Amino acid sequence: MRSIDLTDSRVVVMGLGRFGGGIGVTRWLVAQGARVTVTDKESAESLRHSIEQLSDLPVTYHLGGHLDSDLERCDLLVVSPAVNKAQSEYVRKAVERGIPLSSEMNLFVERCPARRIIGVTGSAGKSTTTAMVGSIASACAQAGRVPAVWMGGNIGHSLLNDLHQMTADDLVVLELSSFQLEDVAMVPWSPSHAVITNIKPNHLDRHVTMEAYTAAKMNIVRFQKPDGLAFVSAADEPLAEEVRKAGAGSRLRRFEFDPAFRKALRVPGRHNQDNAAAAVAVSRSVGIPDDLIARGLSQFTGLPHRLELVGEYNGVQYYNDSKSTTPESALIALNAFSAPVVMMIGGGDKGMSFDEMCRQIVQKAKGVVCYGATGPKLFDLAGRFAAASTPSARVEKARSFEEALTVAKAMAEPGDVVVMSPACTSYDMFTNYEQRGERFREIVRSFAT
Repeated sequence: MRSIDLTDSRVVVMGLGRFGGGIGVTRWLVAQGARVTVTDKESAESLRHSIEQLSDLPVTYHLGGHLDSDLERCDLLVVSPAVNKAQSEYVRKAVERGIPLSSEMNLFVERCPARRIIGVTGSAGKSTTTAMVGSIASACAQAGRVPAVWMGGNIGHSLLNDLHQMTADDLVVLELSSFQLEDVAMVPWSPSHAVITNIKPNHLDRHVTMEAYTAAKMNIVRFQKPDGLAFVSAADEPLAEEVRKAGAGSRLRRFEFDPAFRKALRVPGRHNQDNAAAAVAVSRSVGIPDDLIARGLSQFTGLPHRLELVGEYNGVQYYNDSKSTTPESALIALNAFSAPVVMMIGGGDKGMSFDEMCRQIVQKAKGVVCYGATGPKLFDLAGRFAAASTPSARVEKARSFEEALTVAKAMAEPGDVVVMSPACTSYDMFTNYEQRGERFREIVRSFAT
């Protein structure tokens, strides 16, 4: 892929983000000799923390809105994946002016020298699978079988500023969101090794239809070279068919969990066996032997906010699954336990159906507490299913996050588990899912005092 020379070019970075999403790309662009303007709809005050991290750089800021004048002499517009380009007037004006568009991920993959890039996507499990692959690859590097391993993308930090250290023989592991994959069509690019954990309804507030969402996900295989490989669960024939329709049928490989790795797996739940199955399959495909795969799996103890055991108090275990923002991921959490489960669900609405989730929760859980912006809808829906089911979960609603946890605590008895697996975004009450998870931790840990 041909990449443009950025020396002395005028680049506008659209979207700095309150949590530093644009920091890595801005720092890298300046290092390439570009003259950078950062624009964001948020105010300077709300972006203060991000701006402070770039205080040593000669960057121009236009915040609180976008200025058309910045496009007049712009050579490149780098758009945050969080920006919905289809609805952005600013992006439309840039396209009308013939200004090339790019993204942090596109800039990286255009220049990455590594021959082997493992890309992982999916509606649920992509972060955990990416981290599992990263742990396995790190065990391989520790054994001297690969020079270096780099993990990033939608997980971890920007890898742009590590490009100068990378070699062709290194192994790169990328978590790729649907937003990032939507952008790679501009390059076009797909990783040499593509893992798709699953595709279920998600981000329909952005993609609108499942067809558009699935099409974005399929970009992970759509532009692969002939020697590329695509990995899909042996049990997911509909997803395999989508891969075939995207033109990658000849590169398709199916995976299922190998019981030989059961002892090495240290995270609970059938879903993590599925994640491990994907990680094992793609790791084998890049030449990592089984003994190092087992070592890497045994070193992986889970990710924060993904079925994270926060503590056990009065015989009740409390799990933080704040990363769960879909009904499917909430059901995965529910089914991860053999003990009675009290579920906390609710938050911001992404336009997905909660019917099947509520039907299964009231049949399988001991209790469910509904809260947040979707709380009333979830309470009514779960209540209707509970009335028609015998036995059924006790269904309650709460006016606040804190009250929801208090109610869940009161429902639980020794031997039970309380799982905060919201199935919704955090934006109704929190700035992101991490803050929601941190608040859950704080409250649970206060039980010991």
